[in-house]
Amino acid sequence: MALFTRKRAAAPAAPALVAADPALTALTGDYTIDPAHSSIGFAVRHAMVTNVRGSFGAYEGRLRLDGSRPGDSTAALEIRTESVDTGIGDRDAHLRGGDFFDAETFPLMTFGSTAVEQLTADRFRVTGNLTIKDVTRPLTLDLELQGAATDVYGSERVGFEGSTEILRSEWGLTWNAALEAGGVMVSDKVKLTFDISAVKNAA
Repeated sequence: MALFTRKRAAAPAAPALVAADPALTALTGDYTIDPAHSSIGFAVRHAMVTNVRGSFGAYEGRLRLDGSRPGDSTAALEIRTESVDTGIGDRDAHLRGGDFFDAETFPLMTFGSTAVEQLTADRFRVTGNLTIKDVTRPLTLDLELQGAATDVYGSERVGFEGSTEILRSEWGLTWNAALEAGGVMVSDKVKLTFDISAVKNAA
């Protein structure tokens, strides 16, 4: 009888296909980060009252952009730890030494993406692995596409800006000093900032 006949569940609807953005698709290709027109910086709370800002002056990076399938895009970055610069020579020497980066033993810190997610038309979330002093931990970075253009030399460029926060202790950067009034000299939280200009490689 029909009353006891099991009704077959309807098959789930197939996800709607999202049309690729032609402007984004046009960016597909391999890119090299241009350090002369990029910056990788950081800010960290000092003595509980102000922020010390610095940057890294020597690095190499590569991007593989897939505009029609952004999830297939990749990023890789190598930063020379000895290039840390806060504008104060003694402080930079301390950062290069064993209490922090130990640049002589660990000359590079690296990042390699493991996933890219498109959040909006021009915002992306990049997840990957950051390695400092042979400690590798996951890192998530939100980036915004700033634009694309052909420069006066005929090179195709693309720009991204983004930031993230890390706890330096998770990468073994644990040096600190207690303050008489309470608190510590250097906060554990560090803000990382990225302003990236990348040049498309010749075919």
